Amino acid sequence: MLKKFIPQKPGSGPITDEAEPGEIPPIAKAVEPKTLTENQSVMADIPNKNSLANDVEIKGSIKFANEFTFDGKIEGEITSNDGILTVGENGSVQGEVKAKSVIVMGKVNGNITVQERCELRSRSQLIGDLRATRLIIEEGATFVGKSEVSPNKNMLKELGAKELSSKEKPHEIGAPR
Repeated sequence: MLKKFIPQKPGSGPITDEAEPGEIPPIAKAVEPKTLTENQSVMADIPNKNSLANDVEIKGSIKFANEFTFDGKIEGEITSNDGILTVGENGSVQGEVKAKSVIVMGKVNGNITVQERCELRSRSQLIGDLRATRLIIEEGATFVGKSEVSPNKNMLKELGAKELSSKEKPHEIGAPR
């Protein structure tokens, strides 16, 4: 059976066809809002990516975490303990760069020190010294300066272990005598 809703003044209950004149209308049940008990943030799994466009000019220093793409001009230093820096095609850095990993597509006039890997993409320009664990230079990149590429201690241990195992005498194959 369908019920007909008749609008009423605030404070009075809803009236339906079932209510007879003079009777107290039945009370409608209020719908309780459902609450979510999920405490985790939706953004927790997505790393923070920061970027500055090519119309930005900075005189000073930048410190960042996670990922940072810089496409503007800076006179100063860019530092991060465990971040990944990308200098965009329009990016120009006049100063020191220190980060976990660096990708250069623009121009850097200063020293770069990275804990892991440095990439100099084609049409990039680095005028300064470079210290890295791994170095990748694409064809067409310009690099004027000194580079110090040294693997980290764990890699040195692995290389040392491989050399020792190759120096050991070969195992003999056959039946024991």
